[in-house]
Amino acid sequence: MPPAFTSEFIARRRVAVVDAAKQAGLLEGENSHVGARIPQHLVSAAKARTGIASTTELVEYALAKVALEDDFGLKLVARKGAIASDVDLGL
Repeated sequence: MPPAFTSEFIARRRVAVVDAAKQAGLLEGENSHVGARIPQHLVSAAKARTGIASTTELVEYALAKVALEDDFGLKLVARKGAIASDVDLGL
């Protein structure tokens, strides 16, 4: 089990993701049925990590994280070498 401060962070992140998904309109409209075969160990680990007991809520949270995921890392890496080598960065 993760330390309390980590559990608190995970809980806050979960609330933030769900709130952002609501604000983006991702949780509106008709519900869809999703069927999948997922290893029980993966589901159990994800539930333990997030504190989510409901499989439906877990899948909703996971899909919201993917739908809201930004591409900051990819954009940052793509900029490699974009600053001229003669620029004084003050370091």
